[in-house]
Amino acid sequence: MAKFLPYVLKSLWRHRARSVLTVSGTAIALLVFCFIGSVQQGLSALTSDAAADRTLIVFQENRFCPQSSRLPQDYERTISQLPGVRDVVPIKVFTNNCRASLDAIVFQGMPAAQLKSARDLELTSGDWAAFDQQDDAALVGQDVAARRGLAAGDKFTIGDVSVVVRGVFRSPTAAENSLIYTHLDFLQRARGASDVGTVTQLEVHLTDSADPDAVSKQIDQEFRAGPVGTTTRTKGMFQADTLGDLAELIGFVHWLGYACVGLVLSLVATTTVMSVQDRIKEHAVLQTLGLRPLRVFRLVIVESFVLSTLGGLLGVAGSTAILALTGMSVAAEGVTIAFEPSLALAMQGVAVAVVVGILAGLAPGWQASRTEIVSALRHA
Repeated sequence: MAKFLPYVLKSLWRHRARSVLTVSGTAIALLVFCFIGSVQQGLSALTSDAAADRTLIVFQENRFCPQSSRLPQDYERTISQLPGVRDVVPIKVFTNNCRASLDAIVFQGMPAAQLKSARDLELTSGDWAAFDQQDDAALVGQDVAARRGLAAGDKFTIGDVSVVVRGVFRSPTAAENSLIYTHLDFLQRARGASDVGTVTQLEVHLTDSADPDAVSKQIDQEFRAGPVGTTTRTKGMFQADTLGDLAELIGFVHWLGYACVGLVLSLVATTTVMSVQDRIKEHAVLQTLGLRPLRVFRLVIVESFVLSTLGGLLGVAGSTAILALTGMSVAAEGVTIAFEPSLALAMQGVAVAVVVGILAGLAPGWQASRTEIVSALRHA
């Protein structure tokens, strides 16, 4: 059928306004499909990471927003002595918005030495020495830096917190690229002396042989009668619970992805039917010249395939470029979901466009191949 491709392209160009509109509509639908897929991938990566099952988050009991959780920092010493505990990292969290937001700023204050060991950060600009030596220094994730136009040396203020950017980092964990790390003691003092000695949460790293459920129960039991009760869960479960309402919304939006596929199918099929109706006599002439009905059927399928695939490629390329350049994310209660573009998602989008293009051409192709030559030649 490759030799008929020039004929198909000429046919599409003959009605270029209709073809351009169809390709544009398909591209937009596939762009939305990929956006939905990227946020679903980000949520899945955040809640099902294997490392998250070996890490516990200790939070104040019956608290949700980071600003409301205030644990005594000295809980760290007690937890570090429990069997199965390898390390305990105190973390102070500040966010400008606890509700779901596409531009939430999330600060995490940690001791500098533990930040280096607990997080896999690669500095793309700046240096660790400058961060270590300055109290109000910050390391900014590359996605936040891209959205806010930040670079090493800039001063950044949000709410009551002002920091000097001493480095921009890249992390293999996409969600961390939307975080800002500072010194723990700085973030404790930044919003008032009453925060000194308290942390938002304690991140507990377990040994390979430890039972996460058993250690969680032991921690909560240890502080049950203490000044502040705790709720301890694995990091994956903590993030899933924190994002519960948002995850339900994302699950509902999943159906919008299917609606986009249906829209592409309807759009391409309608365009192909109109094209077949416009060329009834033309197809009859082709059959008169010896083109078999099966070839006419394939010809229509190729036309539908070209329209859908071209639109799909544009939509996938556009979504990948937008997601890669903007570093979009959505955050709720201090937990961030990154919109993750990936090769697998891009291939899925192209595959959807190809399959939909073939399916959309089946009915019009069958109609064109079954046309009677005499009646078609009489068609006005």
